[in-house]
Amino acid sequence: MTPSWHLYLMAAMYIVAGLMHFIKPKIYLRIMPRYLPKHKLLVSLSGIAEIVLGLGLCFPATKEVSIYGILLMLAVFLLVHFYMLSGEKASAGIPKWILILRIPLQFGLMYWAWWYL
Repeated sequence: MTPSWHLYLMAAMYIVAGLMHFIKPKIYLRIMPRYLPKHKLLVSLSGIAEIVLGLGLCFPATKEVSIYGILLMLAVFLLVHFYMLSGEKASAGIPKWILILRIPLQFGLMYWAWWYL
C-alpha cells in the first residue's frame, strides 16, 4: 500500500521544523526551560530528531519507528509548552491564549502520527 499524501505532508512538516532549529536557533533558545541544561545542544538535538524522524516517515522500513519517535518527541515537547505558560518571560512574548491552544494542538499532532500505526 502506498502512503497517502498527508503522511508526506507530516514528514515535510517535521523536516522543515527541524531545519528551523538551525536557521533560527534563537527562537528555540528563548523558549527552553531554565531547568534543562545545555540549551544550544538540546535545540540542535531536537532539530536533528525532527529531521531524522520526518525522513523516516518516508520509508516503509522506518515509518513505524519514526511514528513512535514522533509520539515520544511530542510528549517531551509538552514540557516546553507548559513551561511557556509559567510566566511572562517564559512565554517569549507569545499571547497566553495561543500558548493554551498549543497544548491541544500537540495532542492533535500526536493523534495524527498515531493514526498511521
